[in-house]
Amino acid sequence: MTTEIRVPTLGESVTEATVATWFKKPGDAVAVDEMLCELETDKVTVEVPSPSAGTMGDIIAAEGETVGVNALLATLNAGTAAVAAPAAAPAPGAGNTDVMVPTLGESVTEATVATWFKKVGDAVAQDEMLCELETDKVSVEVPAPIAGVLSEITAAEGSTVNASAKLGVISGAAAAGAATPTSAPTSEAAPAAAGKDIANAPSAEKAMAEAGLTAAAVTGTGRDGRIMKDDVSRAIAAVAAAPVATAAAAPAAAPVAVRAPVSAHDADREERVKMTRLRQTIARRLKEAQNTAAMLTTYNEVDMTEVMALRSQYKELFEKKHGARLGFMSFFTKACCHALKEVPEVNAEIDGTDIVYKNFVHMGVAAGTPNGLVVPVIRDADAMSFAEIEKSISEKGKRARDGKLSMAEMQGGTFTISNGGVYGSLMSSPILNPPQSGILGMHKIQDRPVAINGEVVIRPMMYLALSYDHRVVDGKGAVTFLVRVKEALEDPRRLLMDL
Repeated sequence: MTTEIRVPTLGESVTEATVATWFKKPGDAVAVDEMLCELETDKVTVEVPSPSAGTMGDIIAAEGETVGVNALLATLNAGTAAVAAPAAAPAPGAGNTDVMVPTLGESVTEATVATWFKKVGDAVAQDEMLCELETDKVSVEVPAPIAGVLSEITAAEGSTVNASAKLGVISGAAAAGAATPTSAPTSEAAPAAAGKDIANAPSAEKAMAEAGLTAAAVTGTGRDGRIMKDDVSRAIAAVAAAPVATAAAAPAAAPVAVRAPVSAHDADREERVKMTRLRQTIARRLKEAQNTAAMLTTYNEVDMTEVMALRSQYKELFEKKHGARLGFMSFFTKACCHALKEVPEVNAEIDGTDIVYKNFVHMGVAAGTPNGLVVPVIRDADAMSFAEIEKSISEKGKRARDGKLSMAEMQGGTFTISNGGVYGSLMSSPILNPPQSGILGMHKIQDRPVAINGEVVIRPMMYLALSYDHRVVDGKGAVTFLVRVKEALEDPRRLLMDL
């Protein structure tokens, strides 16, 4: 009996993931709930457990592939490891495996078979490159799903195939030993990119040889820095364009828009690391915010004397009673919730031609993690006490740093607070977290001279920044919001009396 391993539900609005790591290989014995592989989405890492005990069958989605929800990842065979162990080196006549078009990416429905690296009758090793497909966006290499012999090519070079087409067939002949020498020359001939032990695409090696380029002169965009055929084409175009740009420009001008080839010496001192999906999503969403919203920032400053005195006076008693430290975030969260009631457009969002006003506050609290910035959401923060807010922020901050936040915990926020002050930032302009219309930036508390009642005194001051979507929030509303936050923090008793 064979069980299909499919991509689990990834969360609201998340439609695809990348296969990061396989913990098992074909033929391995697996127990119920044992982790088979790990997927990376735009926001979190998802582990895929085994639904039953058995033996690992075929791996359909290799590491690095992008897969959609419910896509087939692998098969699991019922039985013990002793029975299934030969699957790693199948006996002659063990069966055939279809080579299918891998996931091509969002909105890409067809590709052209550019090059076959193997011919019918050739022995292949598992994950050895069989052919290369070209789409209108990228080149896609197709690895062998199992070791064996390429017995049939069903899509010849030059033919156009759809996203679910069969490319060829691998027979399950015992060819592991024969396939290894076949792949060895490729590994030896393909120098490691930027000092990494990664084989470049065979088509790229051929193109570099024809153009007389070295790997150091080409920027690889494939997985882990692997050089692809398109990378070579871009490098050739850059080299050809450089003299033209230099001649056309003033003598002191340098070519722009293309990364000039680097010397071998410089290449040895560079390190190229592929962006994680989380980092790619952060970059995309921040740029979308700039492109979509009419973003503007207004500034003010707040005297933190009263908040610091109140915190100092009650922090030990607070922690003893509630089991949580009294920090600054609960004061800022309360102050923002108070101000949002008076200026509800800062807590709204645009949906098409409608403005949606939220009669609640789901407060996003930006948190830095080793993998990038995430924004866990404190739901119904406006109905929480100081202690409940502090506990929730502490718990979600720890889960964020440990990478254990769920998708649901990072969705649905209506307003965000970002505290750059913990890193020493004195002033900044935070970027909106779409589709929200406002984000408050906190900064470093610094003793500064200020004039109070005609006298210059030293006070602990903090700059505040409110970035807002001018399509929803007018300047008057933004300034009023920030002034209300300032007033609440400079006289915390206003929060207790709802003033």
